Amino acid sequence: QVQLVESGGGLVQPGGSRRLSCIASGRNFSLLHMGWFRQTPGQGREFVASIAWSGGAADYADSVKGRFTISRDNAKNTVYLQMNSLKPEDTGVYYCAAAHFAQDVVTRNFDYWGHGTQITVSS
Repeated sequence: QVQLVESGGGLVQPGGSRRLSCIASGRNFSLLHMGWFRQTPGQGREFVASIAWSGGAADYADSVKGRFTISRDNAKNTVYLQMNSLKPEDTGVYYCAAAHFAQDVVTRNFDYWGHGTQITVSS
């Protein structure tokens, strides 16, 4: 079993930056593929970014490509989401997720989820 806890949410001005963190506890973090999703007002949960267990194969939603960067530190059991040039439409609850298999990353069918952290982009 894997537990995921996100942190780093808050209020950010448009154009600003924020880094989210997700700490995993449980077994074999370094073997898990990790991802970030978000739920924006009035919309369902959408994929934001993912990263393979090795730290490679980063993938991004078109809406965040060039602005967000996903990374991980396996020694700290932590995955990060660096968010730059934030826009009001980036407002939402951001969730960390973990998957055992690469195919589950492709289908966005992750096995474990955190409880989310709120990001509000507003002046």
